[in-house]
Amino acid sequence: MSASRNRSFLPRALIGGAAVASAGMAAWTATRARRAERDFPPFGQFIDVDGVRLHYLDEGEGEGPVVVLLHGNLVTAQDFFASGLFDRLSPRHRVIAFDRPGFGHSRRPRDRIWTPQAQAASIQFALKKLGLPRAVIVGHSFGSLVAAAMALEPRMDIRGLTLISGYYYPTAQADIAISAAAAVPLVGDVLRFTVSPIVARMMYGRTVDAMFEPRNVPDDFHTYVPRELVLRPLQMRATVEDAACMVPAAAAMHDRYGDIDVPVRIFAGSDDAIVDTGSQSGGLSRDIGQSVLSVMPDQGHMAHYDASGRIADAIETMALE
Repeated sequence: MSASRNRSFLPRALIGGAAVASAGMAAWTATRARRAERDFPPFGQFIDVDGVRLHYLDEGEGEGPVVVLLHGNLVTAQDFFASGLFDRLSPRHRVIAFDRPGFGHSRRPRDRIWTPQAQAASIQFALKKLGLPRAVIVGHSFGSLVAAAMALEPRMDIRGLTLISGYYYPTAQADIAISAAAAVPLVGDVLRFTVSPIVARMMYGRTVDAMFEPRNVPDDFHTYVPRELVLRPLQMRATVEDAACMVPAAAAMHDRYGDIDVPVRIFAGSDDAIVDTGSQSGGLSRDIGQSVLSVMPDQGHMAHYDASGRIADAIETMALE
């Protein structure tokens, strides 16, 4: 074989080898996703609304008002079981925790951009179909943006808001810019079945550690929120798309927070490594005159774990207002 033919053969061989490797990685990723869904099946109920199939956990029959729990990014509705908040509330309330679209066992159709407003609309339709008006809405992290969007929707009749470790005002987010490609249709699909699963597995432990800093990750967190369920391509798509929506959603909403006219309780950790407590939760408290802010010392982004009792007590107080 001549030198020139040898040089032209080498790139084709490399491309062919990369294609075979990518196909193998995609098959491996799909197999692990199916296994995760088999190993960790849904134990709640499903409701079809607004063109989306939502999975939700529904327990408790107390006399207090209905409480709706909206989880943050990366995790699932079972985060509220891991934190103990669900069990603290269910003796006195009917408690419903939704897997937000694309998380856990809820679907995430591609027929819309799943902004906090779009997610709020689907949750609103679900509550209406379930016949549950006047609920207390509890949001953690990205779920707080969804909860705020519900409070700003004039057709949504809610009793109050409890917001935990939320992001409410637009800021420059370097981590979002780095992962933006994974939110792009087609490009993101290829990445989620090839490169992203490897990178995500390498970074997963560090990411969860940062969420809980300065506290340690609870021993049973991974039991309730299994890594393999979180790292499925569907949920990875939801995670990066929510991250990409976060800054523009906050930019669109932040001038209207003063219009929220229901009771609001705001909780945040003083040592949150994910969002800045002073500018985010502190700013929201200043913009919502009737809000009550609680900044908990030595707590991080997952403040609802160590402070689940305090948060539950605040929800009880709100229920009496």
